Amino acid sequence: MKNIYDLTREEMENIFIEIGSKKFHGDQLFSWLYEKRISSYSMVTNIKKEILDEISLMYSIDSLKIVDVQNDKDVSKFLFELFDMEHIEAVLMRHDYGLSLCISSEVGCNMGCQFCESGRRKKVRNLEVHEMVLQILMIENILKERISHVVVMGIGEPFDNYDNLLSFFRIINDPKGLQIGARHITVSTCGIVPKILEFSDFPLQVNLAISLHAPNNSIRDRLMPINKVYSIEKVMDAIDIYIKKTNRRVTFEYILLEGVNDRNEDALELSKLVKDKNCYINLIPYNETNNFGYKRTKPIQIMKFYDILKKNNVNVTIRKEFGSKISAACGQLRSKKEEL
Repeated sequence: MKNIYDLTREEMENIFIEIGSKKFHGDQLFSWLYEKRISSYSMVTNIKKEILDEISLMYSIDSLKIVDVQNDKDVSKFLFELFDMEHIEAVLMRHDYGLSLCISSEVGCNMGCQFCESGRRKKVRNLEVHEMVLQILMIENILKERISHVVVMGIGEPFDNYDNLLSFFRIINDPKGLQIGARHITVSTCGIVPKILEFSDFPLQVNLAISLHAPNNSIRDRLMPINKVYSIEKVMDAIDIYIKKTNRRVTFEYILLEGVNDRNEDALELSKLVKDKNCYINLIPYNETNNFGYKRTKPIQIMKFYDILKKNNVNVTIRKEFGSKISAACGQLRSKKEEL
């Protein structure tokens, strides 16, 4: 059975029309789900029981199951169990501007990035829309606080689950849904060029981040198998088209790996690669795991790398670190659970 949280407001309205009811009943139920946070159809008081009974035969209102929570300073990591006993993660971060949640979009990942824990265990399936939406809803309900920012950068390649991703964006951005502003939503891709181009036509002003992690094809081929399909040149061409069409700034994510992509000459090459683009670089200290041989760059070299970019007029930040005392690496908590 499908889940009611799979439906955008427009889709919900159309379902009520299809069963011979009124369009506005779909609007009402959407409000009950996201504004009043009901857990059962029986809690709805302004739609006839016979109509709701018919809807309940078509769409469940089931939630996910939270099976583990790990906490550190300003961060919590949630492990969810899905109906098929698979597991996904979401990471909540407390910033001075509000609560940010990094969610998963797939069970596992097929991109195979050599440094990434979530790609070590292959993709099982895409997440359904409700499985993305409920990561936010359930954590908000536990915390009794509003999540203001959402990042789709957890387990999975979001553009590999493209249609469900766009429905998810519409629901959480909806003024009668979770009311999260489009500019407070970010999606990260490792560089699936056709979807970057397609995403440039998406009407909501969702932020785009590219997992770059290398200044040239030689290094990126070694770290990210996707680069053998969509080279850096192809990705940059797609980004140029995206920026021209949307007039939106793009983020390039760059995990620093000691002795691999963190040398001074790498910083210079990266500066040239992004020159004159409406973008910024987000430098990310690596979260080491026991399953890979990569080491995090020393703090002094991170600052040297940062300074070189700055001196070459590149907008650059160093990501604040979260979760050093928990299973911080993306996919790490899921791997631990499923390898017991």
